[in-house]
Amino acid sequence: MADRTPRRPKPLDRAGLHDYALRLLGGRALSAGELRQRLARRAAMAEDVEEVLAQLKQRGYLNDQRFAESFAASRLANDRFGSARVIRDLRQRRVAPSLAEGTVRQVYEDVDESALIEEWIRRKYRAAPREGLFQDERELASAYRRLARAGFRTGEIVRALKKFARDPDLLDGFEPPEEEGE
Repeated sequence: MADRTPRRPKPLDRAGLHDYALRLLGGRALSAGELRQRLARRAAMAEDVEEVLAQLKQRGYLNDQRFAESFAASRLANDRFGSARVIRDLRQRRVAPSLAEGTVRQVYEDVDESALIEEWIRRKYRAAPREGLFQDERELASAYRRLARAGFRTGEIVRALKKFARDPDLLDGFEPPEEEGE
């Protein structure tokens, strides 16, 4: 019977790490933190990782500022997410928190997030009847959670939901639902 244990790839020297990094970056954009993590798994010597990253940065192949700007602009243009979601996603992609926040603030500078929320509701609920979209507290709570996950702020979510709710008075005493894990 054949051995079914996964084979661990051969550790790479500095030149091998450099080639591997270029292949990874050729496949998709990565932040320096993401690339560092992937290279560390394959490096024969840990100090080679930082040297390869420094070379890539010097040559302009790796730039977290450019990555964050492109990522944020793409998430706004394609997914129409709120700024909080984009910041969270950048942090998950291992971009420094201050860089993520500053870049997203700059990209979202002229964006009306209230209009973005309304557009998001119309897009996600396009099959539902326009009159009184959210009938009860359960539907409002569900919509609230979806909008919060999409990165919108509580006050703006509630204001937008009032426009679409069958009974806007339901939102006067609305308590945002607890997120799982809190």
